[in-house]
Amino acid sequence: MSKKAVAKKPVVPAMFAKSAASSSPTKSAEGNKENHTKPDRLVPWVEKYRPKKVSDVAYQDEVVAVLTKCLAGSDFPNLLFYGPPGTGKTSTILAAAHELFGPQLFRDRVMELNSSDERGINVIREKVKKFAQFSVVATRTDGVYCPPFKLVILDECDSMTKAAQAALRRTMERESKTTRFCLICNYISRIIDPITSRCAKFRFKPLSNNIIEQRLQAICNNENVQCEPEAISELVKCTEGDMRKAVTFLQSVARFRTNETISTKDVHEITGVIPDNVIENLYQVCHSGSYEKLATTVKNVLLEGYASHQLLLQLHDHILAQMALGNEQKAVIFEKSAVVDGCLLDGADEYLQLMDFLCTVMHQLCRT
Repeated sequence: MSKKAVAKKPVVPAMFAKSAASSSPTKSAEGNKENHTKPDRLVPWVEKYRPKKVSDVAYQDEVVAVLTKCLAGSDFPNLLFYGPPGTGKTSTILAAAHELFGPQLFRDRVMELNSSDERGINVIREKVKKFAQFSVVATRTDGVYCPPFKLVILDECDSMTKAAQAALRRTMERESKTTRFCLICNYISRIIDPITSRCAKFRFKPLSNNIIEQRLQAICNNENVQCEPEAISELVKCTEGDMRKAVTFLQSVARFRTNETISTKDVHEITGVIPDNVIENLYQVCHSGSYEKLATTVKNVLLEGYASHQLLLQLHDHILAQMALGNEQKAVIFEKSAVVDGCLLDGADEYLQLMDFLCTVMHQLCRT
């Protein structure tokens, strides 16, 4: 009883021992580093292969020559780029801005407004005017000379209202010392004359088939994509000189046929092009003169999921190549196709509009 009771130390399980506690976090951290490696960020090929310099722009030799001299002399006028979509208008001015201001000053010196932004008269009066009023210095962090002005890029400016364009004209006139403007549009006729007279106008031509084929083949080599030459030619034919659409379709069909050779059939499935035998079958049914047979054929074609607008375009090209039809008959057919195309854009019923067009074709064929 005289002996003091000795308190026993609690037994700590092995799983909570210091050695285990000290070693487990390091092991788990190492395991997390190994297991949670960041995957490569997937970038759309349109952005990945966008020209980084003005000299990389394809097929627009006149525009590249003039812009190169402007960059060398730092004399940059107000610009107006117009032409079909996918010909390099936005890529050209972005590449020129990167060369002019460098990566450090690009965000501070360039303001870009595209079709997704609101560009009414209030935006021109407030946002653009406020950006254009501030002056900048002619120095860069890397020591290269930088011109003392900023750049405003207005993409799809042919969708701006007349009032907004009039307000923009006044801003371009007053802030010419501190800001340059680059307007990009598809239709120059929708730009008011006071703006076009203040800009140096450049037309971007549709890209030739050889240029697009070379660029697509280079992308296939870099991305390890196996593609038949006929498939690339068909892809160029479907896009009609639009480089952006061609690169996008190529990436889509490459994801669709991973580790496989891309064929012409795969291109047709991605682009939505209707096979020639379907077009020829519709034309032969119109030759028969049977309304019931035509109605059944059109219904079956639409049930296959083919787009009516694409069907109308390919029927137009097929009828245009028919030598048996006279010019007067083709004129009547194409006039009806224009009316049907407008109705389809307004949201009319596809079956009724196609039947209206094909009945006109049948009537003209039966006359012969």
